[in-house]
Amino acid sequence: MPSFDGALVIVAVAFAAPFLLGLFPRVRLPSVVLEIVAGIVIGPSVLGLVEVDGTIEVLALLGLAFLLFLAGLETDFSHLRGRLLRLAGGGFVVSFAIGVVVGFALSAADLVETPLLVAIILSATSLGVIVPVLTDAGEIGSRFGQLIVAAGSIADFGAIILLSLFFTGEGGVGSTLLLLGLIFALAIAVFYALRGAERSKAITTDLARLQDTTAQIRVRGAVVLMIGFVALAEAFGLEAILGAFAAGALLALLDQDEFMTHPDFRRKLEAVGYGVFIPVFFVTSGVRFDLDALLDDPANLAMVPVFLAALLLARGLPAVLYRNFVGSRRALVAGLLQATSLPFIVTATAIGMELNLMDGAEAAALIAGGLVSVLVFPVTGLSLLKRDTGETPLPRATPGPAPAPPPPVRE
Repeated sequence: MPSFDGALVIVAVAFAAPFLLGLFPRVRLPSVVLEIVAGIVIGPSVLGLVEVDGTIEVLALLGLAFLLFLAGLETDFSHLRGRLLRLAGGGFVVSFAIGVVVGFALSAADLVETPLLVAIILSATSLGVIVPVLTDAGEIGSRFGQLIVAAGSIADFGAIILLSLFFTGEGGVGSTLLLLGLIFALAIAVFYALRGAERSKAITTDLARLQDTTAQIRVRGAVVLMIGFVALAEAFGLEAILGAFAAGALLALLDQDEFMTHPDFRRKLEAVGYGVFIPVFFVTSGVRFDLDALLDDPANLAMVPVFLAALLLARGLPAVLYRNFVGSRRALVAGLLQATSLPFIVTATAIGMELNLMDGAEAAALIAGGLVSVLVFPVTGLSLLKRDTGETPLPRATPGPAPAPPPPVRE
């Protein structure tokens, strides 16, 4: 019979982390960092208060799905055009190429087992952290902010596609490409079906009548879309994160005005995701964190700064391409911000361990490097940005959803 004892500890920690940070507003710490660290403390590596059981496993899996679903929903396709698209896309290509070189160099030094997986991990960016930072700095609507959002969106989408292409398909790259094409085709079919349904007076009247009742019909519809694409991805032998992200991106395309005929639609989805399931995923990730493997050998601990430097090299160096667009100083800030990564690292290392592509020490060192990146890179970038603008922005304490950016600057 399912037990809620461990789940109670997890949700209590998920509540306490942002609450405690809220008592100290000057502390520049994303709550996701505290959630993971608290998970390590209550987990088997330290206090041993909780272990991952069936109940926690299901809640954490839903948290992962919601995390990727909301990441897809935050994708602003209006940014992905023109010069912004060329710069952001080119930056990601260079980033992945550098990641491959770094991955094979680390493999030659016997620091990693699967260099291509590490290259994909190094090419991702944490939009959930940098979007609030840009918003609070007053830069989200500038060409600089729009470039960072576009680059982060492409990095998230590209990393998920690459991970699905090379490490989650069951029949080789060719078969995986075919399956990805099928999911894309089904997404197009669903898009036009839902777009057609929006024109039906009977359907829109029914949705409007039920949207603010206990039915919360629009939220239920979004959850059906998310779970449907997750199930579809798993049925095709692909990773669930691809389905969740695709569902969010599809909903973002359908909801261009970000209202979906209801002003609180996205806020309701974010309340379910960030308020219930996503923090459970991060705390559970901390519980699973193999601290013993990281500390057993000084060489394992030494991998943390190595991975941090690799992350900065792979995602930071391509920002050189942005100099003519935003200037040298802001290109440096862009490199620091887009080298900030954690959620995808947590997700990809879990997949890597499940597929026996990396051991616990390597996964723990990568996650620790991601934790440090979230702590150091945004603050350093903001400090440089302050010198450039003369402003004194303070980032928010949590990496939750941020207001949507205004329309892009036309070139």
